[in-house]
Amino acid sequence: KHDDLDEFFYVVDGKFLIDLEDRTIELTPRQGFVVPKGVVHRTRAFEKTVILMVEGAGIVPTGD
Repeated sequence: KHDDLDEFFYVVDGKFLIDLEDRTIELTPRQGFVVPKGVVHRTRAFEKTVILMVEGAGIVPTGD
């Protein structure tokens, strides 16, 4: 989770999953999703997927 900043994911090609505490968001090409600040999340893909991720410079994208 990121305490101070939202994070945006946009799928260019493939299928992208975002696991939240209570559900999984499935994104396909031309779909996007904002993970609000403070929300625990995990991203994954089962196939080659091209995404655009927009986040603040202070976010460490490798988790903890």
